[in-house]
Amino acid sequence: MPAVLAQKVASVSAHQSYRGLVQALGEPAPGPAGMTVPPAAAVLARTPYWTFHKFGVERRRAEVVIRAARSATRLEETVAMDLPGARRRLEAFPGVGPWTAAKVALIALGDPDAVQVGDYNLAHAVAYALEGTPRSTDERMLELLEPYRGHRARVIRLIGVAGITAPRFGPRMPLRDIARD
Repeated sequence: MPAVLAQKVASVSAHQSYRGLVQALGEPAPGPAGMTVPPAAAVLARTPYWTFHKFGVERRRAEVVIRAARSATRLEETVAMDLPGARRRLEAFPGVGPWTAAKVALIALGDPDAVQVGDYNLAHAVAYALEGTPRSTDERMLELLEPYRGHRARVIRLIGVAGITAPRFGPRMPLRDIARD
């Protein structure tokens, strides 16, 4: 769910959507800490898409989350598969492309080489960190990361942890608030 919610939106919006959905649809975690467990697949599978709107999630992403919840058993089988097979299964799922599959492979499957091609800022950050150029493409990013094949996700993580970002030019785009639209 978090990877789908992060598709084509700013990270802050994706985090807000996830937090809202967990608070609204999740269950209290055991123990006295007052934490909430993310909603079960069965809960998401029966949630109508318009429920997601108040959490800033439009119909397309909501329907991907709902379909994924309905196919949870099949998707969860990827944890026992080899990484290439798991990526193929993820990308065969409607609404999951290379970016989302790489994000899931990195976080849920522990793929140390997953690269999120198509990310809005990632190519710029990698190029800036590795060669000092403020703008780049996915193709150039992959060329720069080639010497680190097998550990490219780790290199990207280290760049992020170091706080390296490419310079930004021009005004910031306002965040779209679908909950108020």
